[in-house]
Formats: sequence, C-alpha cells, structure tokens
Amino acid sequence: MFNKLLFEKIDNSALIIFRIFFGILISLECFGAIATGWVKRNLIDPKYNFPFIDFDWLHPLPGSGMYFYFGLMGLLGLCIAFGFKYRMSMITFTLLWTATYLMQKTAYNNHYYLLILISILMCFFPAEKAKSIDTKLNTNLETNSMYSYVKWIIVLQLFIVYAYASIAKIYVDWLDFSMIEVLMRPRKNYWLIGEILQQSWLHSIISTAGIFFDLFIVPTLLFKPTRKVAFFISIFFHLFNSIIFQIGIFPYLSIAFSVFFFEPKTIRRIFFKSKEPYNSTNEFVVTNNKNSLVLLMSIYFLAQLLLPIRHYIIEDDVLWTEEGHRMSWRMMLRSRVGKGNFTVVNKNTKQIFEITPNNYLTANQERKVLSYPDFAWQFAQYLKMDFKNKNMDVAVYLEDSQISINGKPYVPFLDSTTDLAAEPWKPLKHHNWILPSNLKQPK
Repeated sequence: MFNKLLFEKIDNSALIIFRIFFGILISLECFGAIATGWVKRNLIDPKYNFPFIDFDWLHPLPGSGMYFYFGLMGLLGLCIAFGFKYRMSMITFTLLWTATYLMQKTAYNNHYYLLILISILMCFFPAEKAKSIDTKLNTNLETNSMYSYVKWIIVLQLFIVYAYASIAKIYVDWLDFSMIEVLMRPRKNYWLIGEILQQSWLHSIISTAGIFFDLFIVPTLLFKPTRKVAFFISIFFHLFNSIIFQIGIFPYLSIAFSVFFFEPKTIRRIFFKSKEPYNSTNEFVVTNNKNSLVLLMSIYFLAQLLLPIRHYIIEDDVLWTEEGHRMSWRMMLRSRVGKGNFTVVNKNTKQIFEITPNNYLTANQERKVLSYPDFAWQFAQYLKMDFKNKNMDVAVYLEDSQISINGKPYVPFLDSTTDLAAEPWKPLKHHNWILPSNLKQPK
C-alpha cells in the first residue's frame, strides 16, 4: 500500500503540462511586475525595503538593476516552460524569487510564499522528461513516467494550504460577514458589479462559500464522481478572485494545479495527443534512497503542518499582534489601519526629534509601520542607525499608537513608553510592548 501510494510509476503527463503552465505563469508574473510598476514601487523607490527580520543583508540591486533581475526571472520562466536547461533554470529562478521575497515584505503575499514552496519542489521533480528542448537535445532523458509521490506531494501541499485557509476563516469577523464588507468597500466603483459587491446577501454567500470551498475543493477534485463539478466551481472561484481582488497569477496557478487530479488519458487527450501513454506494470522504485526520500518528505510536511499554527504558542490573538501570521495561509482575513507619531530622543542631550515618515518611507510603507509591530520595530532600528551615522545615541518611541482592525474603532496598540530601538526581536515569543488585545473574539 505504501509503495503503491508513493513509489509506483505512473504517467507523467500532468507534471509535464504543469511545467509548461507554471513556466508561463511565473514569466508573466515577473514581466508583469515590471510593467505594472510593482518593481519600482517596492524595490527601487524605497530608501529601506523592510526585509524579513534577520535578512537585512539582502538588498535590491542599485539603480535599474532590479528591472534586469526581474527580466532574468521572466526569461527563466520561459526556459522552464520550454524545458530548456530545466534543472539549472528552475534552481536559479527559485533562488532569485526567494531572495526577492525575503528582501522586502511591504508587499507580502501568501501567494508569493506558495510560489517559493512550489518552486523548491519543482527543482526536484523530473518535469523536463517529455515535451522539452532538453529531451530534443538528449533523447536519453525522455520518459513517459514519473513516480507517484510527485503527484501526492502536490496534492498534500494544496490540501494543507486550503485546509488552513478554511480553518482560519472561522472567526467572528468572517462569520458575521463584516470582513467581506471591508474587502468589498474599496471596489464600489467597479464597472457593472461595484454596487452588487456591496450587497449583504452577496457577502453572506462569499463568506460561506470561502470556508466550504477551501475545505472541500481538494477532496472533491480527488473523488471522481465530483471531479468535473469541483473543477468548474474552482474555475469560477479563482476567476472571481482574479477579477475582484487582482492578485496576480495565483488564481491561474491554482487552476493549473487541477491537472494533477485528472486521469492521464484526459490530460493527453486535451494537451498531448501524440504523447505515448505509460502502461503501468505496478513497477516500484527499488533504491537505497527510498527511506531518505520518505524522511525528507516527512520533515517537509511536518514543517508545513506546524508553521501555520505556531501563533497558538504565542500569547494573545494573532489577529491583534500579527505574531505568527505570515506563512500560515491566513489569507484576506484582516484590514489594518494605524496611526501614531515617531519621536527620536538623543540620550545624551535629551533633544527630541519629531519624525516625518514620508522623509523616509513610501506611502505604503508608512501604513505598514503604523499598523504592524514588526514594521514599527524595524523602522525604529533604521532610525537608530540613521542617527548613529550622525554621531547620536538615540531612543525611538511610537507615541499615541492606535489601530483599527477590520473597520472597528481605533484603540491603543503599542506602548508609547517603550524604546523600540532597544528592544530585541523574538520570532516565537510575544513582545510585551504590544498592548493587550481589545478584540472580543477567540484566537
């Protein structure tokens, strides 16, 4: 049973077409980031890019360097799609994309994190073994089979993403539809559908459908009698998200994952009419690496299961503190608006400097700094270093810090008496300068 689930040889048509879709989509993502100004806004214009904490050594390339950086990633996407130097292209893209993700978090998106995970997995998958330039150049590489663990790794990864996303939605602001109202309010001026998006009956449908879709889409795609219906529901769901929320390639990547749920003959009939089918002989891997592969997969998925729930070991509500939020599939669950004033105090002369944030930050960064504790802490460190370069030893305070979450009234947020520049950052512990939660809902 275990051998059949993971190490049986199966037809590789799903992996091959997914490689093509994946390469095209990441190429569009990278070239699109240049064309829409995303690269300029998030990597070129800012004086400081707010990297993930402990990754301050990662910096964007100077000048127009990031345009070339993203252009290279776009070209690598095409190489992946066409299967040219696949392994080298996939590994290089993964490293470059991961570095981009870590060097700035102002535009953090769970989908960017998912793209890292899928890219890492694709580095190890034999996705170049058919319908690729690599097999044209070296026919010995070509095969029409893969091991079944490739399919099940993708399926399990998707199930984890969707299941955690569903569970995270079971909280007050989602269940009373107020979060949907907050999400739809900025879309009131959308042509034709803007007013419809403001209707409470639609909010209730979206809220309920979001929970049930995330929880059941993978099981229903796996179950043959419900597969086609689930597939068309998935197309509608993801296209709706693409149109309403404009979240890049993720909806289309999610649709592309569907190929792993259909039978190989269906994939061949649609995409590869000339591709030879693989005739299963119940052949299993006989290799000394089998136990190592199982161990690596176990470690990987244990991490995937534990990371999204790490906030339960941290004091207070993750919706309030944001501690443990990232990489946990808590998607579109909150809207945060903060306010406050940064002041810098010279420890020696007691001189006080009122900080004008837009002298240091872009508008989006300023919103994050006033709303998210880790951004506030990093900005305090940045100010400390900036004044240190002027030969001043300073303390940094965020005074009158207030936060509004999901449209609720402003309430006090960060302790104004704490010198944020002197505080250590503790990745898996609560920071006491975040005031106790005023939220009246379960964690």
